[in-house]
Amino acid sequence: MWADSRRRGVVYAGLCVGAATGVGVALQAATRHHPFARFAATALATWAVLGGRGLAAEGNTMADLLEDQDLPGARQRLSHLCARDATGLDTAELARAATESIAENTSDAVVAPLLWGGVAGIPGLLAYRALNTLDAMVGYRSPRYENFGWAAARADDLANLAPARVGAFVTVACAPVAGGSPRRSWRVWRRDGSHHPSPNAGQVESAFAGALDIRLGGVNTYGGRTEDRGTLGDGPEPGTADLRRSVTLSRAVGLGALVVAAVVAR
Repeated sequence: MWADSRRRGVVYAGLCVGAATGVGVALQAATRHHPFARFAATALATWAVLGGRGLAAEGNTMADLLEDQDLPGARQRLSHLCARDATGLDTAELARAATESIAENTSDAVVAPLLWGGVAGIPGLLAYRALNTLDAMVGYRSPRYENFGWAAARADDLANLAPARVGAFVTVACAPVAGGSPRRSWRVWRRDGSHHPSPNAGQVESAFAGALDIRLGGVNTYGGRTEDRGTLGDGPEPGTADLRRSVTLSRAVGLGALVVAAVVAR
């Protein structure tokens, strides 16, 4: 369906997200009068869309590679977390890239699907995951996808406006789990959250930076395109130990988001 056209991209995104939503609506309708079947379908859909376990595993694998000083392996492995060009990145830059990805994906792959599930049940879970996956596939601002992926990218931004800010707030509350200060996390979030070019990624990344007392952001390269992501936080650049702390914080934020989603779903 590709064409260098925003209109074609709107149709593509609508068909893909609409199909996933339709499956969710059908499952929810089919299990309306069968509580156990509804529970099983909801559990299966939630398992399918959540990425928290894989995110933590990738973060710890990156930390292992950096501790072993296996830079070629770490550069190759970074692609499992983000699309950043890892060529020539040193240990500190790889640790920063991985830590930023853990923070951003905690919102995208854990907090947001849980909240959309709480708001809209199975259709919300599947629709959000379809949209977020589309953004990762065609939402990048490359010459090929700048127009075709526009609809997916903008819709994903809208879908994540509330979850990103809820995720940042939960990060503030969970800061002590990673040895951090909620007050510092709150201060950095409120001060630096808007410094990132993304309307959502900077929210959770800045809250993580404050909670871990590190500095995130800076200049990154994606497919030959260089972006200045702003400066988030006041501390030093993250090291391997901070990457592991970010995994711990991510898990805690996921549990906190689960509680929020359960309250929303009541």
